[in-house]
Amino acid sequence: MSSPQKYILVALPTSIVPHGDEETALASLKSRVPQDAGAVTQFHIPTFKIGTLDALVLQADELAKVDQQVESAVAKVADVLRSICPDGSEEHKTVNDKSVDEYLRSFTWSNVKYRSERSIADLIEVLHQEVVTLDNDLKHKFQEYQSVRTNLTSLERKVTGNLSTKSLYNVVDKEDFISGSEYLETILVAVPNALKGEWFRSYETLAPMVVPRSSSELASDDEFTLFNVTLFKKHTAEFVHKARAKKFVPRDFKWTANGTENAHREAESVRQQERSLHNQTLALARAAWNDEFMAWIHIKALRVFVESVLRYGLPLEIISAVIGINNSKGYEKVKKQLDSAYNYLGGNAFGRDKKGNIRDDLPSDLATGDTAEYSAYVFYSFEIL
Repeated sequence: MSSPQKYILVALPTSIVPHGDEETALASLKSRVPQDAGAVTQFHIPTFKIGTLDALVLQADELAKVDQQVESAVAKVADVLRSICPDGSEEHKTVNDKSVDEYLRSFTWSNVKYRSERSIADLIEVLHQEVVTLDNDLKHKFQEYQSVRTNLTSLERKVTGNLSTKSLYNVVDKEDFISGSEYLETILVAVPNALKGEWFRSYETLAPMVVPRSSSELASDDEFTLFNVTLFKKHTAEFVHKARAKKFVPRDFKWTANGTENAHREAESVRQQERSLHNQTLALARAAWNDEFMAWIHIKALRVFVESVLRYGLPLEIISAVIGINNSKGYEKVKKQLDSAYNYLGGNAFGRDKKGNIRDDLPSDLATGDTAEYSAYVFYSFEIL
């Protein structure tokens, strides 16, 4: 599994610099992020239709929920890709023919798919439903593939397994079975090698009407020896039950003239079906990754916009950026630098004392529990597995 890629989305008012110039604000933000910890790129977000304050608050809550749901769906796609391409899933995780990192650093809102003049509520619904549909389609296709894969594994095990599981068409002959009898039948039993003596001592007494001395050794491997035994059909169920109690393995096998040919034909049919479903699942997973990841980042863009309006007010004059974290220690380093520079944006909660140092006066109800992650500025972090 590849290491997770961590990113930060941040939005700041352009008033962080004199005259509120956007380019100067972006340059100021870049100067706050150590180059060995993260790389800053502008994250372009359009202006959306804004309703009432109450509507924005509700939309912020809804976006948080949808963000989590879509993130979970994207993670499921990654799991499917790892399952069907364990040695090369990363090459299939592209968005608009770009790597994830390239897509994030060149992000622009897709007006073709999600027209920005629509209401925020409509955009949330469209994005969410798109992901739900893709998630369900991939789930069903992957289940279909897993079912066929399990069937193929079972058939392959019949070729490569021991005598208790493998196909017996290449092991036994027609002469090993009694034929043409209305009352008698021959069954096959795989006996652990350590229990061969017990088999010979007990098989004639496991059920009534077992034909004496009818058992012969047909084949053996490192674990089991295969025997046949003939008995009256009406006592077969009892024989099988008692044989299993003694740790013998009765085989459900009936001789047919074309058995070997039919077994090969079945295996090849399932093998072709597995290859076809593998390709179909891979194609669908690639498409799902492309579209679901794109939808996820558009959801995050909406979150940044809505949260910026709620925090900074109108007219909205912000600079938004994506920060790619360069190493395991980079996140904490970047967050510390951003907090040091911009915590004053939180007002009284993050003011400065007379010496210009950050004063953290968060009320006790905000400084505990989950809200301890509260930032004084618009800040979202996420990982891509």
